[in-house]
Amino acid sequence: MRPGRLIGKTVLAVAGFMAVFPLLWTALNSLKNNVDIITRVPRLVFTPTLANISYIIGRESVMTGLYNSVIACGVAVLIGVVLGLPAAYSVARYPNRWAGDIQFFVLSLRFLPPVAVAIPLMVIWLQLGLYDTLAALIVTYSLLTISVIMWLAIPAFQSVPKEVEEAAFVDGYGAYSVFWRIALPVAARSLIGAVAFSFVLVWNEFLIALMLSSSNAKTLPIVASELSQQGMNVPWGILNASVVLLSLPPLLFLGVLSGFLNSVFRQKKT
Repeated sequence: MRPGRLIGKTVLAVAGFMAVFPLLWTALNSLKNNVDIITRVPRLVFTPTLANISYIIGRESVMTGLYNSVIACGVAVLIGVVLGLPAAYSVARYPNRWAGDIQFFVLSLRFLPPVAVAIPLMVIWLQLGLYDTLAALIVTYSLLTISVIMWLAIPAFQSVPKEVEEAAFVDGYGAYSVFWRIALPVAARSLIGAVAFSFVLVWNEFLIALMLSSSNAKTLPIVASELSQQGMNVPWGILNASVVLLSLPPLLFLGVLSGFLNSVFRQKKT
């Protein structure tokens, strides 16, 4: 093996280990008692316990937060896909004098700090009587998912060869058929990444959800943050178990998306 390739694989392996190790360590700590976590020397040999996980699953507030997160993030991502992908395709394939301004506006939404978005929206939802509701969270998260999906999908659609779409038009396809049957399948891999990134972004959102909810619409990140205590009695095992629960839905979502994408490509090959 060439030295350059060996060095590249070594660097990639080290980077992968550094990315995965915190997750593995968190999962390991979720199976420990608190006394095994706060020791000066980390214990790799210990008696595992499911008490932390049972405590998390048994709390009604955690299950309510999980439900709120799944509904708010799932519906927001669905709205982002339904509205963001056609909008991104129209900007990429039918440019006009406002196309550059639209792309800059979509990108500028990511420049704003969350508090600059949360405070005006909180005032709006209070005046409309929708504060601390899932509807308010869904609409707010949809603004984020639409902007992120458009931001990432415009380059993906621009990379689709125009010759392929022109050939489809010659064969009698309309604009909508070209979008559904040509542009989407060709750019599918990049679009899946855009959808996955938007889901992870809103799933981990903390400040906006904190300011737009007080009790009924609390999401899982807020509930997980409330499990910590002040002083020396921090329940580290319970906190690690809550992090594991917080990480599972995005991983499952990515797994379902990748499986769907693989099945689509297998059907096309056959």
